[in-house]
Amino acid sequence: MIEMFGERIVEAGRLPLFGFFAAFIITFVVTRVNVRLIRSNVRWFQNVTAGDVHIHHVVFGVVLMLVGGVGSVAIPDAHVWLDLAAAVVFGVGSALVLDEFALILHLSDVYWTEKGRASVDAVFVAIAVTGLLLLGIHPFGYENLWFDSGSGSGSMSPLYAAFLFGNLVLAVITLLKGKIWTGLIGLFLPALLIVGAIRVARPASPWSRWRYDADSRRYQRAVRREKKVRRPLIRGKIWVQEFIAGRHDLIPPELMQRRAEAAERARRRRVARARRKAAARAARAARKVTPGIPRAPGGEGRSEVRPRHGSLVRARNRGTVSRMRTRAQSRRRPRHTEQEEDPPPSERPRAGTSG
Repeated sequence: MIEMFGERIVEAGRLPLFGFFAAFIITFVVTRVNVRLIRSNVRWFQNVTAGDVHIHHVVFGVVLMLVGGVGSVAIPDAHVWLDLAAAVVFGVGSALVLDEFALILHLSDVYWTEKGRASVDAVFVAIAVTGLLLLGIHPFGYENLWFDSGSGSGSMSPLYAAFLFGNLVLAVITLLKGKIWTGLIGLFLPALLIVGAIRVARPASPWSRWRYDADSRRYQRAVRREKKVRRPLIRGKIWVQEFIAGRHDLIPPELMQRRAEAAERARRRRVARARRKAAARAARAARKVTPGIPRAPGGEGRSEVRPRHGSLVRARNRGTVSRMRTRAQSRRRPRHTEQEEDPPPSERPRAGTSG
């Protein structure tokens, strides 16, 4: 194992890359253990705060990346161990930054939410790419096609230029079809790019929206493949990520804000409804109580009886109806009653005649 390490890592000049890789993985694991203990409210593990400000570990990661990057550039090439130290510092900072990649992407504290899985995805991508580089697998093809051996200028060979352009086109098509992992790993293994570019796109990818109709056979095949193949793989990937990094099951902050605002609006509606009901009850109670009625003579010592408003209204209505009936009967009654008692002129006795 030591001889293989000296041959594949030290002699190949990949010792700083190995230091970066090891520091990255160790820092990520330690960070996730720490934040999971903080989430579990363990006594000895608390967030770093300055007053009321919560200082995220991405801040320390940015500082360490700056120190390690500048140090690796400033150190001469002959000092391998200093390069290794700078690479280790850079790896620690990179792990701290990518562990909160979702916070940088969404500009919100979504560490333990569904959106926080983007950080774990970014870390896994960085580990995969660095591991392939550490194994000596170079992106976009083979190392011996890089320079034209026949020319003394060391220019890029036309064969490699064509090969590079073809791989870039296939990588773009694969990424547009929604196959992120296939496109990224295909940069190191070009055969995966050919497979990813030929097979159907994922249903929600930009390629599917541009090229597939909803009723086409390709779209239906993409949906079937998504249900049968990709969703089980995604569930397995999520299980592995949550086993390592913890469950991302908290409610997003913006959703919590919307729920709080909705609860506040509901509370205000309830208060307003209660006030309206109280005002209506007070108005009904005021309508039932009428002004004071003077007491009857000799009613000293008796309690004043106030009739209800409804009884007064009914009494008034009955009086009005009775008066209207009286007026109608008086109109129908004959006006000249005394004239009707006298006989008509034809029946009156004439003057000078005897009865």
